[in-house]
Amino acid sequence: MARRRDLRPEEKALWKQVADRTTPLHPARRAAQTQPDSAPKPAPKPRIETPATDLSGFSLGGKSAARPETRLTRPSVSESLSQQPVRMDARAFGRMKRGKLTVDGRIDLHGLTLEEAHPRLMAFLHHAHLDGKRLVLVITGKGRDRDEGAPIPVRRGILRHQVPQWLRSGSMAGLVLQITDAHRRHGGTGAFYVYLRRK
Repeated sequence: MARRRDLRPEEKALWKQVADRTTPLHPARRAAQTQPDSAPKPAPKPRIETPATDLSGFSLGGKSAARPETRLTRPSVSESLSQQPVRMDARAFGRMKRGKLTVDGRIDLHGLTLEEAHPRLMAFLHHAHLDGKRLVLVITGKGRDRDEGAPIPVRRGILRHQVPQWLRSGSMAGLVLQITDAHRRHGGTGAFYVYLRRK
């Protein structure tokens, strides 16, 4: 911001001539401005001192303290599947959960990407339904811990989290009657029982 300078005598004279020839828009304001300052000026506001920040524990080039690891708070796949209503016969559902029902077919999606797994799973389920199969096993694996340093964290077991969503949406919603975690003998939390509707 430029500093204001005092007017020279010839500039003051010129300004006085201009001011005398004009009529003020607000005469009361002009009268107040021309009166000498007899009122005392208000005292300046006291400066509020902010306390100095303690930087004794800070050092340049040092590593920061480890932050507590934050976890996604969404429910696990097992929790969301257990909250679903039972749409099939309750006795058959209990036998299926205990691994007592015969598995009519199985597909293993281990090591596949989402783009590879989706069409294979859809084709497998459509063929199983056409063949009259009722209970199939979809093996996704539990997933492995990985940290690729990406800005957005990748969930552990991406296939395990994605497969139930695929089975509840689109054309699969009319084909699949029930989805649940497999029994230990069939892969436990690394696989799903998918109970298909009748043809």
